[in-house]
Amino acid sequence: MKQGIFLINLGSPDSPTKEDVRTYLDEFLMDPRVVDLPKVFRTLLVRGIILNTRPKKSAEAYAEIWTDEGSPLIVYSEQVRDLLQARVEIPVVLGMRYGSMSIEKGLAQLKEHGVEHALVVPLYPQFAMSTTETVVEKVKEVVHASHSGMKTEFLPPFYGTDEYIHALAESAKLAANHEDYDRILFSYHGVPERHIRKSDLTGKHCKIDGSCCNTPSPAHAECYRHQCFETTKNLAKALNLPEEKCFSAFQSRLGLDPWLKPYTADTLKKMPDQGIKKLAVLTPSFVSDCLETLEEMDMENREIFEEAGGETYDFIPCMNTSEAWIQALETWSNAWQRGDLTTTPLT
Repeated sequence: MKQGIFLINLGSPDSPTKEDVRTYLDEFLMDPRVVDLPKVFRTLLVRGIILNTRPKKSAEAYAEIWTDEGSPLIVYSEQVRDLLQARVEIPVVLGMRYGSMSIEKGLAQLKEHGVEHALVVPLYPQFAMSTTETVVEKVKEVVHASHSGMKTEFLPPFYGTDEYIHALAESAKLAANHEDYDRILFSYHGVPERHIRKSDLTGKHCKIDGSCCNTPSPAHAECYRHQCFETTKNLAKALNLPEEKCFSAFQSRLGLDPWLKPYTADTLKKMPDQGIKKLAVLTPSFVSDCLETLEEMDMENREIFEEAGGETYDFIPCMNTSEAWIQALETWSNAWQRGDLTTTPLT
């Protein structure tokens, strides 16, 4: 069976205009694994409230980071695809969960290449129902509907792999100079607390308290919170960072429901008064720089920290197209072709 690689990231509007952003947000927020409310309430919230207020502000934010080539997330992802393609002998295709570079188009491209057996790589280090799970379910849906003869496997979350931690450490070497900083802030994309409980395989382990993430459990296989904290621990070890200097927080919350804490913006406001005025900032839940890293973390949250009295705010870019990240993808691709990679089959 001819093999192929299918890389999948989040997606982007086609342009930083209010109309294109509204179209993108509609698809994104109407996904029941993102806004996990019954459809009638999700529709009222998203189409009745959010899409009447948010697109203008989001379009302005996208305009701040848009490049001549387009959306940074798309540009970096395309470059990663091309760099990986140059290193492997099987087709490499890129798709997005939302937007015009759809999963449907990606699977059609694989079929055009004659691919009968695909490794799907969700480009999310940690598992979450609003990222990894929705990619997996969408691929299943499209394969069953239109490509039933294609054998499909998924790369599991790779937050704990040696290849990812090495690539992340290589891209974050600035943070290894920890003497220059009061803290190293690890900012992860937030999710509602209820998503953590819904993803609990045991139905009872995830209490979202001070102990559950440190107590061994099968629930950790799909626990975003646990996997974020493990990423911080593993990267701190790889960079020889003192544990007391590392701090994990969660950004990008939406709505009034409780999300994972501590919140990044609130943390940044308080740090200078606590004597924490020099920061290195990492965003390890993203492999490519995007709106949430470039605009929210490097612009908006930098301003919050500096206005509160912060002095040094060194934002460290994502892995993007780093050599070590491309090498990690190549290693996994080659291992899969040999039959040596642990994957999850489509069911």
